[in-house]
Amino acid sequence: MARVDALAVYGLWYRDLLRFRRSRSRVIGAFLTPLLIFAFFGFGFRGVQFGGVPESVSYIEYLVPGILGFTMLFSASFTGLAVLSDREVGFLKEILVAPVPRTSIVLGRVLGGATTALLQTGLILAGTVVLGFRPRLLGVPLAAVFLLLIAVTFIGFGLVLAAQFSDSQGYNLLVNFTLFPLAFFSGAFYPLSNLPTVVQYLGYLNPLTYGIDGLRGVLVGYSQYPLWLDFGVLVLSGAVLVTIGAAAFGRIEVD
Repeated sequence: MARVDALAVYGLWYRDLLRFRRSRSRVIGAFLTPLLIFAFFGFGFRGVQFGGVPESVSYIEYLVPGILGFTMLFSASFTGLAVLSDREVGFLKEILVAPVPRTSIVLGRVLGGATTALLQTGLILAGTVVLGFRPRLLGVPLAAVFLLLIAVTFIGFGLVLAAQFSDSQGYNLLVNFTLFPLAFFSGAFYPLSNLPTVVQYLGYLNPLTYGIDGLRGVLVGYSQYPLWLDFGVLVLSGAVLVTIGAAAFGRIEVD
């Protein structure tokens, strides 16, 4: 049974990689949009200095980890959308009736979504380096760990949302309504201290806040919180959301 489970996980993971490779519009859009944000914000606010941020940290250095986290957040949401797309074409029904535990199906989805999201952010990081960003080289492997944790956390979140819908239209509306506040209340583009106190507390409850802070710590050398706290919050939130997502996924009825 363990071998069957491993094959099921591998098959779903590999299928997500094939879909990503063949979807050129998705790859191009996922690459160009963050770079445009980097160009407009990074160069447009190049001389801006936020209170509480050391003068040695330029706005471009502050912004790039935020863009990476922002990209990972939206890339991870595609996992929930892919589940609904599979439901609409009948593929989800086929894998749900297969003699494979649903936990293996969820794991395959999580690994596939995390891998494609990492590939996207890797391309974007390379693009920002070409445009002038200089990360700490020793911090890049650690950044991959933080990016993976962000992906797992919000893939779990996407699975929770996807389990509540039977079509992609409602999911898209809710995701667009939810993800932008998560992005703007994470400190990706400006410190949370610049926001009203009530909004700051919302930011402290946002796992992406700690993911982006951890990315800044390892890539730039500046972080607001200890790296162990950033790492711990992401591990905990990822475990909780994937568990809830797996439970919600397990309750999906086969049509």
